[in-house]
Amino acid sequence: MILQHEPAQGPGFLLQCLRAHEVPVHLLRPDLGDTLPRSAGAFSGLVLLGSDHGVHDGTPWIRAEQALLIDALRHSRPILGHCFGAQQLARAMGAGVARNPRPDIGWRELWITPAARGLFGGEDRLLSFNWHYDSFQIPAGATRTLFGSNCLNKGFSLGPHIGLQSHLEVTEQGLRDWCAHGREELRRGRGITVQSESEILSALPERLARLRGAAASVYRHWIGQLDRPPVFGSRAA
Repeated sequence: MILQHEPAQGPGFLLQCLRAHEVPVHLLRPDLGDTLPRSAGAFSGLVLLGSDHGVHDGTPWIRAEQALLIDALRHSRPILGHCFGAQQLARAMGAGVARNPRPDIGWRELWITPAARGLFGGEDRLLSFNWHYDSFQIPAGATRTLFGSNCLNKGFSLGPHIGLQSHLEVTEQGLRDWCAHGREELRRGRGITVQSESEILSALPERLARLRGAAASVYRHWIGQLDRPPVFGSRAA
């Protein structure tokens, strides 16, 4: 099950990977009023995407997601969180979520921790896309997987669960839509840690090609944890 919260922040490359491995997908928009199931037990895994909201906003659908995440953890259903989704996951695991010292918007070179290099395809650096104001603490027992110069906690893993403060799922059209949606936000926030629209959209084919290898490795690993017989063929996503 995929939970999407914004029109310009869809599952993108992740959806391509899920389809390539023949994983059936059920997508909900809780922010638009879709009713969440009370239990995650009927699903093989749970994906939470980004949002313009914060985890402490207190809206009913955010509280309902928290309850569903706790249930998914209780049922040992693998969870994959992106940005806001990773913050929701960290919070469900008992970790804090608070304002990052500075906004982090744009392309960043991140460091992959030695313990997580296998997860990211053996690399020690990751060029990733970011758009966030808050950040999570690493949950108790989890392993930090990524860190950056503008945000110490960029990723974590714990058992079958993966939290990513960065956006590995982005596509070229998705980024163009996102920048169009957030154009005024980018203009207001322009600074050393907030790239302009033109900076974000420059050299997209090359940047996305670099991101794809690591993203495919992470997604392949997560898909392999699902309680279903995954199909790992040689087809490109």
